[in-house]
Amino acid sequence: MPRYDALVVGGGLAGLSCARRLADRGLSARLFEASDAVGGRVRTDREGGFLLDRGFQVFLTAYPEARRQLDYDALDLRLFDAGALVRLGRTFARVADPLRHPLDLPRTLAAGVGGLADKLRVLRVRAAVTGGPPERLWARPECSVEEALRERYGFSEEVVDRLFRPLFGGMLLEKDLERSSSRAFEFLFRMFAEGRAALPAAGMQAIPEQIAATLPAETVRLNTRVAEVAPGSVVLDGGERVAARAVVVATDGPEAAYLLDGLASPGSRASTTVYWAADAPPVDRPVLVLDGEGAGPVNSVAVLSNVAPTYAPEGQALVAASIVGNPPRADAEVEATARAQLRGWFGAAVDGWRFLRLYRILHALPDLARLDPPERALRLAEGLYVAGDWRRNGSINGALVAGRHAADAVLTDLGA
Repeated sequence: MPRYDALVVGGGLAGLSCARRLADRGLSARLFEASDAVGGRVRTDREGGFLLDRGFQVFLTAYPEARRQLDYDALDLRLFDAGALVRLGRTFARVADPLRHPLDLPRTLAAGVGGLADKLRVLRVRAAVTGGPPERLWARPECSVEEALRERYGFSEEVVDRLFRPLFGGMLLEKDLERSSSRAFEFLFRMFAEGRAALPAAGMQAIPEQIAATLPAETVRLNTRVAEVAPGSVVLDGGERVAARAVVVATDGPEAAYLLDGLASPGSRASTTVYWAADAPPVDRPVLVLDGEGAGPVNSVAVLSNVAPTYAPEGQALVAASIVGNPPRADAEVEATARAQLRGWFGAAVDGWRFLRLYRILHALPDLARLDPPERALRLAEGLYVAGDWRRNGSINGALVAGRHAADAVLTDLGA
């Protein structure tokens, strides 16, 4: 007789979302997580009073599934400006959402990031992607982001290179934008139009921890790696076999492909983040700073303590530099090259920044070149299911949706 109704393999957002849905419907579930805490890729380390998210991440408040599942007030979200600073030549151009920062409109129009026609095209995209349910965007005609920007919306090469490549290339982890989905771009554009980029005051790990706190006691079993998976049971690293009526593999794509014979890995997109402590912030606003020149290696910079003062001790600033990909050089060389680039942006004060840590996130996002179909099957066989952002779309919202959808498939099959 199975000990549980369902087993969930993986304590990231998809696994937690799935386990909570099952528990809310009265099923007994056990979740196995190989590491020492829940969160998967959404983890936060604490070092010397600083909060260091494992790779630069932001939370978009307009995510529809996050609004459904999370308590925003409890997360104590701190907001980025609805705009960006774009590094061009020897200066920074301010690009702001004119509907939220109308006083910045003259500077936005005067910025060297596309002409007036491009500014009007931004409003055209906004009108095209807002209104109606967000789900409709996943049914729109699919092409690359590059094609959508140039052909569907008619943006100039200047604004594509100076704004869209560093902003959405940084979010999709593909600077050329030639292999990324126009559907994902339009969804993210809508999220920016309807909400804000934010950070939980306690770090990004507060998101999975909030979900885990709602689960029945003893649901989550940490430091427990699953070695084998089959319909109706899993085998743990120590050889223990645990039986259930259903098994949901909610790991990232590469790990799921390892555990499940015949399942293809979606591939991975990597990111690298360098953290420094500074005596004073290089910019005074909670704003994302983009590399509009494409000189690299740094794609964007954020002073996270400007957004959430809780990210740094009093009197200190936390600077995060994000690099798309995994540079094929030693950490010390990557840090030195990034510091040199930012010295050109912010001056000699950068030499006094104290290096904290460098993160290489090899599987930061699934490599979903096209999202056609936008939803991939979650039911693999009788009693065996799979979940994760790579079964929907590479985002916090995609992970939460996939987890809930996998749980619904289990509930349907078990007659619950």
